Amino acid sequence: MFDEIRFSKIERLPKYVFAAVNELKMAARRAGEDIIDFSMGNPDGPAPQHIIEKLIESAQKPKNHGYSASKGIYKLRLAICNWYERRYGVALDPETEAVATMGSKEGYVHLVQAVTNPGDVAIVPDPTYPIHSYAFVLAGGNVQKMELVYNEFYEVDEDKFFENLEKALLDSFPKPKFLVVNFPHNPSTATVTKSFYERLVGIAKKERFYILSDIAYADLTYDGYRTPSIFEADGAKDVAVESFTLSKSYNMAGWRVGFVVGNRKLVGALQKIKSWIDYGMFTPIQVAATVALNGPQDCVEEIRKKYEKRRDVLIESFSKAGWDIAKPKSTMFVWARIPKEFEEMGSLEFSKKLLTEAKVAVSPGIGFGEYGENHVRIALIENEKRIRQAARNIKKFLKDYSN
Repeated sequence: MFDEIRFSKIERLPKYVFAAVNELKMAARRAGEDIIDFSMGNPDGPAPQHIIEKLIESAQKPKNHGYSASKGIYKLRLAICNWYERRYGVALDPETEAVATMGSKEGYVHLVQAVTNPGDVAIVPDPTYPIHSYAFVLAGGNVQKMELVYNEFYEVDEDKFFENLEKALLDSFPKPKFLVVNFPHNPSTATVTKSFYERLVGIAKKERFYILSDIAYADLTYDGYRTPSIFEADGAKDVAVESFTLSKSYNMAGWRVGFVVGNRKLVGALQKIKSWIDYGMFTPIQVAATVALNGPQDCVEEIRKKYEKRRDVLIESFSKAGWDIAKPKSTMFVWARIPKEFEEMGSLEFSKKLLTEAKVAVSPGIGFGEYGENHVRIALIENEKRIRQAARNIKKFLKDYSN
């Protein structure tokens, strides 16, 4: 009789597209094959030594092993606000406009849980990082997709964005309550300008919706590009929150620490739901995160340069192998259109073939939405030697396929 009991919320989640590639990858490794893995955005280096040392020092203190503050210790929230002040000239109140989270994903999902009523609509550009859509599904809301259009330099076509947004607003019933933006973008690496946010904030005020902005890759930019914050636009705190994570900038992915800042009503809702759900991160992690944000930032520059070098090596070596890919200006990813001769099979089957025949794992674009099709996401998590080996494997794979 238990088969009749339904879990409708979970049933709304589709099968995870990336699981098919992951299963093939793990099977190949169990068989002793050497797989060059570009499939997940998991930093391959350790956190900077001064941050690790602070964690160890703080963990030696018995008082730090009890329950912590669910919204984050005050010094961390203050460090978050100071980071915004230094970086963007934006003033934030550490008590009412900032909350520390267990990575930006946890903060985002719990924020959506706190503020979404059953049937609420969120507009999410497509392609998208999956949780940006499915957080609303899990909360009982609905998602209105709109195509994210960008040029050959991975710059968002802003006029087309707002044209598509206007259409999504008209096509949605009930009227959308939220819009999700994520720039620099995962997976496409697309970027926007400060004027984009100024225009967006104006529309949000006119149409009365909240903006959830994710700038997880804000530090990983190249060729002179600088990531803007939505809070550089006048009045943004009236309609927006923004999330960030220490995972990428400081190689602290496994530490699970990030934050959400901005609109007091939304931040307050997140603080309240977290007070019911969790007791906060391990205090020594929060202390170390405070040192990361307040301390020297040369470590961030070193990490940025590492990804930039890997990007350049990948673009050059893959081009020589016969796969021309445009050079992104941001993130730790390359968003590559699959070679024309493989377009008919689609990104999932191409990814499977690349893994089984070239021993290279990537993420199929269809896993990020309808408009991700015919692309794959390549994470810059292998060193330069391994990238060049992948290029040699791909060169042989492409040659064998064409013969």
